[in-house]
Amino acid sequence: MKVSDFNYDLPEELIAQHPSEKRDESKLMVLNRETQKIEGKVFKNVIDYLNPGDCLVINNTKVIPARLYGKKETGANVEFLLLKRIEKDTWEAIVRPGRKLLAGAKVTFGDGILEATVDKVLENGNRMVTFKYDGIFNEILDKIGMMPLPPYIKEKLKEKDRYQTVYAKHDGSAAAPTAGLHFTPELLEEIKKKGVEIANVTLHVGIGTFRPVKVENVEEHDMHSEHYYIKQEDADKINKAKKNGNKIISVGTTSCRVLESISDENGFVKMAEGDTNIFIYPGYKFKCIDRLITNFHLPESTLIMLVSALAGKEFVMKAYRQAVDEKYRFFSFGDSMIIL
Repeated sequence: MKVSDFNYDLPEELIAQHPSEKRDESKLMVLNRETQKIEGKVFKNVIDYLNPGDCLVINNTKVIPARLYGKKETGANVEFLLLKRIEKDTWEAIVRPGRKLLAGAKVTFGDGILEATVDKVLENGNRMVTFKYDGIFNEILDKIGMMPLPPYIKEKLKEKDRYQTVYAKHDGSAAAPTAGLHFTPELLEEIKKKGVEIANVTLHVGIGTFRPVKVENVEEHDMHSEHYYIKQEDADKINKAKKNGNKIISVGTTSCRVLESISDENGFVKMAEGDTNIFIYPGYKFKCIDRLITNFHLPESTLIMLVSALAGKEFVMKAYRQAVDEKYRFFSFGDSMIIL
């Protein structure tokens, strides 16, 4: 299977540069696998495809303002992008420009309220850094950090919380689980009132989610790893729906990756914590999820491969061509689809 099989033509003007005015009023494309029919709706109509007893699974990770602009001891500017916490105040970070920033180098941020020392240069070229500060680290990040928007978003984000789901709870992501950006508290309340269970998983999305696939054959791609956990009470909700023959609807590819990583052959899950590098592409047999709510993904990305594994490559590529023709908005701040 070739990576180029997952390519499509996308005019640059269809890459959404800012969120829609109202979260739940973005477009929703409905893909019915059984009838091979494609319909256009508005996101708030998603409730029509959820039934009492179903379980909607959301990823409650929270994006940290992980992009920091600082100064080296020489006075030169430097940018840090925090990828993951190694231990309390020690992080792995991408540093730009990083060629001269070697072990022992110091960088200050926010007029000195935060200081970093480079511990070592890692094999992948990233840096292991330790921070020194007074107060609470996350509060300092909120004050001086910027949201780490994907490289295809060129416009500045006016409100930080728009790159955050309304149910974001646990700090740790370098990118948002964007399928969840369309939900409002009101819509979630309506879904609950309909008798749909809402279960949480936590998967901290890494910057690897934007990493291009550089091999020619899909099977040879080395998938990035991300940390997840799920509590027993949430596993119980999923298992109850599964046992009763109801649908498991995953909000986003991140929730999907957790569920497919931890489920047994019958689709049942249990409380778990770990790292997953699961790579889902056509030919994969889904064990846990029945339906998927997701955004429109980059050409030749692992995410469009996952969607194609669920809905079929030809059907997905047809839907993407239709979305381009109908001027849907693409990627993180774009429109969404539900695969039935």
